[in-house]
Amino acid sequence: MINTVLFDLDGTLSDSAPGILGALRTSFAEAGLDWVDDDTARSLLGPPFWHSLPPLVGEHLVDQVVASYRRHYVERGAMFDTTRYDGVLETLQMLAEHGHRLAVATSKPEPHASRIVAHLGLADYFETVCGDTLDGGRDSKALVVGEALRRLGDPDPVTVLMVGDRSHDVLGAAAHGLDCAGALWGYGSAAELTAAGASRLCAKPSEVLDLLGLVD
Repeated sequence: MINTVLFDLDGTLSDSAPGILGALRTSFAEAGLDWVDDDTARSLLGPPFWHSLPPLVGEHLVDQVVASYRRHYVERGAMFDTTRYDGVLETLQMLAEHGHRLAVATSKPEPHASRIVAHLGLADYFETVCGDTLDGGRDSKALVVGEALRRLGDPDPVTVLMVGDRSHDVLGAAAHGLDCAGALWGYGSAAELTAAGASRLCAKPSEVLDLLGLVD
């Protein structure tokens, strides 16, 4: 019986592509790098930059690009160029009404994620917002999910569901014995999520309620 649900942030709770890619494109330009094609840009939405950027910019430029990105994303407010997906609020409301414990598990640095969740008007629904540390100390989804579970008192894995839009959400959940529902309204494809082992694909947030046997 699922009574705890972990949600990814980017591509699951909100469409954050405009802010992320806008700031990242500026950081590439500042480093003298050509911007990437649309498919590559989309692939950067979700996974930790510590892993996705080195093949594109080289290990020697990662710190510089990330620092520049954060300057534009955080200090200049691009992080708030994000929009809550239709149906997310209603889904969280229904889950809360049925007594489910909710948490955010994101690869985004936790201080930034907390501010964004509050900006989206969703903070009251989550017991904790767990993300990476600013220095990349939780640089995999498995580490983020593990920390979120620790904060929730290490619930039985069979009672916890992860909801995310990318393969690293599925794999990070599986590392702790959790099933993951793939969010097709986000940035990942059905093929990516299925190949990673998603237990169910949901076309819209309300289908998470169907998966849990809840009705609105």
